[in-house]
Amino acid sequence: MKIVTAQEMREIDRITIDDYGIPSVVLMERAGLAVALKIRELFPPKKVVVLSGRGNNGGDGLVVARILKNWGYRSKVIIIASEDELSKDCAIQYRIAKRFNIEISFTSSVTYSDLHSAIVVDAIFGTGLNKEVGDTFIRIFRQIKSSGCPVVSVDVPSGVSSDTGQIMGDAVKADITVTFGLPKLGHYLFPGALYRGRLFVEDIGFDIKLINHENLKKNLIEKSFISSFLTPRDNYSHKGNYGHILVVAGSKGKTGAALLCSKAALRSGSGLVTIAIPKGISEIIQSRVTEEMTLIVEDSGKGEFSAKALPQIVSFLSEKIDALAIGPGIGVSTDTQEIVRQIVKSCPIPIVIDADGINSLCFDPDTLNNSKASVVLTPHPGEMMRLWNSSFKTNLTIKDIEKNRIEIATKFAKEYNVVLVLKGVPTVVASPKGDIYINTTGNPGMATAGSGDVLTGIITSLIGQRLSPINAAICGVYLHGLAGDIAADKITQQSMLASDIINCLSSAFSDVSDGFYK
Repeated sequence: MKIVTAQEMREIDRITIDDYGIPSVVLMERAGLAVALKIRELFPPKKVVVLSGRGNNGGDGLVVARILKNWGYRSKVIIIASEDELSKDCAIQYRIAKRFNIEISFTSSVTYSDLHSAIVVDAIFGTGLNKEVGDTFIRIFRQIKSSGCPVVSVDVPSGVSSDTGQIMGDAVKADITVTFGLPKLGHYLFPGALYRGRLFVEDIGFDIKLINHENLKKNLIEKSFISSFLTPRDNYSHKGNYGHILVVAGSKGKTGAALLCSKAALRSGSGLVTIAIPKGISEIIQSRVTEEMTLIVEDSGKGEFSAKALPQIVSFLSEKIDALAIGPGIGVSTDTQEIVRQIVKSCPIPIVIDADGINSLCFDPDTLNNSKASVVLTPHPGEMMRLWNSSFKTNLTIKDIEKNRIEIATKFAKEYNVVLVLKGVPTVVASPKGDIYINTTGNPGMATAGSGDVLTGIITSLIGQRLSPINAAICGVYLHGLAGDIAADKITQQSMLASDIINCLSSAFSDVSDGFYK
């Protein structure tokens, strides 16, 4: 499903009204009906208080009040504006509502008695909010919160930026949000996502071609999308059909990163996995592997990769390797920087770079402009901050990265022609062509050591199984999050380990494939 900015949604509205000839007031009627239907589905007839603004969102709210009154609800509307401030369509709905004898008041304050024992419909601000709300609205939002009433927001919870998810001074915290046509970015970007409650996306009559248009570059990653990439295995096949990947990972004190990455790759379907490891930690790794193979390479003398390991790794890459993962736990030294740089420049197969591989690139990010093959980067916000500041000579903070996840990921992916997986809440995947994919799975229990190494293994495995780097990244982040959700159900978020995510990958694959892997 596409996900849009306020401007993109306004353009869909404009085309629907101007080119298709559907009057704006008809769209308003359908929006109000969609909200009313959802309220009737979820709540028995009782008192409903609609808090309306002066714009078209307020007009939607007036429609809700009118329809619910006809269905036996006790409707009341409080308009946080004066009558002469109403938009054209909102004024039309106000006049209609008066003829239906809806109780309507114009005021700048809301009291406890106004809201007592009611369903509150928040129709104050829509998608157009682009500045912080004033004290009047902050007081109203706080009154809504203190009422303890169930809250249904129309389109976007008032006070949440529909483009960034930022809270514009304060915001309504909804139990349910009903939006129209397509979800908005603010429904999924944090902290706004915490304010939406259960989200329902309702059809109000937009042409399917408009809401699926190729010019809409932002997408939600959903189960049906993932299922389209995963197909049953051919009965006449062998391990060579499912990819041989090389994992360059690990150093003294960080052997677990190599093991988690490689085991996740195997659990994701790789036919063969080889771990390239420094000689100084080879005994530790080899004592813990069963299905994986190992490539023991030159050591710096400190249990880390030596630059002398580079020709050994490059030589091995020519032996029918289908994808390469590099970076988990390798440390950052002059030698590892050289290894990463040279592999990016010379490697003929797709590369997934994570953790210390990304940190090594921070010393020379232009290396990415010289890559021979496709590159997938999987930074967390701290790694993204370092890479961004090194690349663009800025001084962004992690907070800046978090506030602008989509813009940051889009620009970097296009500038350096890479697939960028910006991990976090939510994880964002950006393609070199400017397409954005927002993940919808995962939970706080996955904020645990090694979780990122698991994701690297999953993505690399899927590339080795012939998925394109962008599709492997999209599928990888969804499956990774879904496995984490399954693990949370089994053992709680608090107790989750990265290895639990690996152990639940089989259930995740089964879920998205409707069981054909069984």
